[in-house]
Amino acid sequence: MDYTLENCQKIVDKWINSYGVRYFSELTNTAILMEEVGELARIMARRYGDQSFKENEEDLNLEDEMADILFVLICLANQTGIQLEDAFKKSMVKKTDRDRDRHINNPKLFDDSGDDL
Repeated sequence: MDYTLENCQKIVDKWINSYGVRYFSELTNTAILMEEVGELARIMARRYGDQSFKENEEDLNLEDEMADILFVLICLANQTGIQLEDAFKKSMVKKTDRDRDRHINNPKLFDDSGDDL
């Protein structure tokens, strides 16, 4: 199967209607999305930041957390009538137009000292 964003939205909708009974409310899914982002942040802070893992956190999976975020985001898109593939394309055009020269002219991005800026 081709996993385009459009197809992913169809897959999630079919799963919800087959196994999930119904979509949670948009507000509930927004709260779940925030929970999932928090779980991702916990891993990032420990793996790439200054915090260390607790004993029971060492098997946390970055890939799983990102996929969970994507799933809930797709649920919200389906519920609100957003076609993510179209929205993503528009966002890339917007970012390209807005930031065409912004980052390439940012000397902070070319600092080779290794220091966090």
